[in-house]
Amino acid sequence: MQEQIAELLQQLQIPSWAWNLIILGSSLLLGLLISALLALLARKKARETESISQYSFFQSMIKRLGQPLNVFLPLFLLNALLSAMRMPPLMMSKISKAIEILLIINFAWILIRCIKVVQDYVIYRFDIKKADNLRERKIRTQLQFIRRIIMGLIVILTIAGILLSFSSLRKVGTGLVTGVGLSGVIVGFAAQRSIANLLAGFQIAFTQPIRIDDAIVAEGEWGTVEEITLTYVVMKLWDERRLVLPINYFIEKPFQNWTRISSELLGVVILFTDYTLPIDPLRAELTRLLNESKYWDGRVNTLQVTDATENTIQVRALMSARNSGDIFELRCYVRENLIKFINDNFAASLPKNRTIIEAQTGTNSVIN
Repeated sequence: MQEQIAELLQQLQIPSWAWNLIILGSSLLLGLLISALLALLARKKARETESISQYSFFQSMIKRLGQPLNVFLPLFLLNALLSAMRMPPLMMSKISKAIEILLIINFAWILIRCIKVVQDYVIYRFDIKKADNLRERKIRTQLQFIRRIIMGLIVILTIAGILLSFSSLRKVGTGLVTGVGLSGVIVGFAAQRSIANLLAGFQIAFTQPIRIDDAIVAEGEWGTVEEITLTYVVMKLWDERRLVLPINYFIEKPFQNWTRISSELLGVVILFTDYTLPIDPLRAELTRLLNESKYWDGRVNTLQVTDATENTIQVRALMSARNSGDIFELRCYVRENLIKFINDNFAASLPKNRTIIEAQTGTNSVIN
């Protein structure tokens, strides 16, 4: 084949450098043309599927795989046509090795983007924005760990594949494995904490004491779990701050998880009033407020006197909501309106301090 190409070049009298440029340009143009045709077909399929549902597998493929395929196809064609180029064998060998390394890197890039395509589908299929999202949060939490582990393995295997393609580096690697045993032990002791965090990450991924979007209280702060990595957890606090904690914190220390079993929660509003407050009207007002609130889920509606001191009684209103955000809004709404109701209708039943004043003529009881 190469002899026939050489004869053709001699007949056409095309310089070697020009012929090499023609092959290089043909590889690039043909590869980009094939990539454009594939993208065109994918966009056509995406328009058809988007008319049926909001998610499109083909649109996700275009978004995630477009760039790596634009690089992979020209490289693949150039590798296939490389033998047709006219150049010295040493230069041919170096260029072939460079293309081989680029193809390995590009293939790893494609694999990582394929993981992103799967992630897009899982995010669509298991939406955590719904009210009862326990199952979705479980799967999304496991997805984060599995995705990071697989991506890490792909990167490690890619580097190993590149190094093993050089015979000289294989010898160096063998020498390193046999010669740094003591250093490895020292590094292992130094990295104990990092390894402990990594193992804690695996434990959390599958036992799941916390999940993505869980409402938790840690270090005296309330927030939701925004991100879980192999070594740390990011909490989004109620005031938009971020609290970053090492992942083994959730293995070694106690914390509150408000949505461990279900996203549904109970909320409490505590009021302190005078003994003269009638309870039945207040209980009826609580029922009215809950019925008018969009945050109440209709499960729990209770008002009780739970304690009595020498000066006041403690009234507890108990209510329920679908999730932590709703229960916070509901508690604030009920607290404000019950206080307003007492002020408007039973102002004399607000907490009082009673003082006894002793006079010479006798003992009088005065209420301040």
